[in-house]
Amino acid sequence: MLLWYALTALSLLLASTGAQAIPAFARQTGSACADCHAGAYGPALTPYGMRFKLNGFTDTDGNGVKIPVSGQLTETHSAPARGNSTTALSEADLYLAGRLTEQVGGFVKVEADYAGHNNTYNTRLSALDLRYVAKELKLNEKEFLLGVSVNNSPSQSDPIAALPAATHLGPTGVTGTLLNPGSPNSLANHVIGASVYGLYDKNWYGEIGSFRSLPTSLQDRLGYTIGSDPGRLSDTAYLRLAYMKDMKRQFFSAGVVGLTTKRQLPRNSPSDDITDLGYDLTYQYLGNREHIVQLAYVNILERRRYGSVFASPTVPGQTSLQRGAVHDQTLSATYTFKQSYGLTVAHLVSTGSRDAVRFTPYGNPDTTANLITLFWTPFGRDGSFTSLANLKLAASWFRFTKFNGVSDNIFNAPPGLPVTNARDLNSFSVSASLAF
Repeated sequence: MLLWYALTALSLLLASTGAQAIPAFARQTGSACADCHAGAYGPALTPYGMRFKLNGFTDTDGNGVKIPVSGQLTETHSAPARGNSTTALSEADLYLAGRLTEQVGGFVKVEADYAGHNNTYNTRLSALDLRYVAKELKLNEKEFLLGVSVNNSPSQSDPIAALPAATHLGPTGVTGTLLNPGSPNSLANHVIGASVYGLYDKNWYGEIGSFRSLPTSLQDRLGYTIGSDPGRLSDTAYLRLAYMKDMKRQFFSAGVVGLTTKRQLPRNSPSDDITDLGYDLTYQYLGNREHIVQLAYVNILERRRYGSVFASPTVPGQTSLQRGAVHDQTLSATYTFKQSYGLTVAHLVSTGSRDAVRFTPYGNPDTTANLITLFWTPFGRDGSFTSLANLKLAASWFRFTKFNGVSDNIFNAPPGLPVTNARDLNSFSVSASLAF
């Protein structure tokens, strides 16, 4: 069962597209996808793309009526270290994206994922970000922008797009922070909330909001399994503060993020008090767009005070701890040549408090993994065959060095039974994604 979960979580991480370019926005603005995304296909945003997001996805070239619809198809050949290789249309997406008025815009993504058996697909409502923005305001004689975002993933709305919900890049393990979509029972796509955000003097960003989990019946209708339910949330608050500096040829940001909530999981259980606090640093060298380097580091610590304790089924008198902590860290670097050829390397680490009852079999939830991706985007930039559509060819290798706190026999199989090592969770994939 644990092996099934680990492989499922890994497949979701590799399949996630994050903040990919949406050609409907390119048609709306008259700009190439590569103007907003360093590698034409994304996910990392350039300062131009950050401003477009802050402006509520409403910028336009004013030339005629634009169709606010985009699609994306992804064909993937996956070769796991253990198990059978597969080749399939792994994902098909539909985006409704664009400007409604001068102050209202956003996008909705409906995603169909290959279920892995009988050629069936699971269709679900994925990303959602609808915005109202008031532009050209003044505060102390400085430029001030004020907006509201309604979305379904805390931190997805962040303009820097470095936090896990915006990149879908976070450690995948047996536990993890609420802000990490790779965590079991994460909040991503299972909640709904609203936040108020502002940008002062082009550099200082702030956002505050609140979220509630969707009813399980609604999650089911939207295409999510009941087992992925994040639980019932109450007294939830989200806070984001960041400093951003656009130096034309370079960009730098430093920010902090916080989330606090009371969670009942299962929904009829006592509440756990959970607080996430983190910080992030990013740097971009943009130059003349021939050589682009993007660096990001995200560090999130989660404190937990559990509402319930559990007795060990094997050790008489032993119970789970009342308090615990989880620590997620992601370090990533991307190099892009001529907005077409690129390499991404990421180091993903999740650690947590030792608890022999909650984290069987070793009482240690620590996981360490690395992701290496080579990609080519032949068009989607100025001067290419077309700047209003995308094709991305990629090869990715996801490698585990530790799972459940160990490298070998990660599920503690007894003598005589098959052993699973951390490296058995590794996976190599080749994909072709077309967005139009």
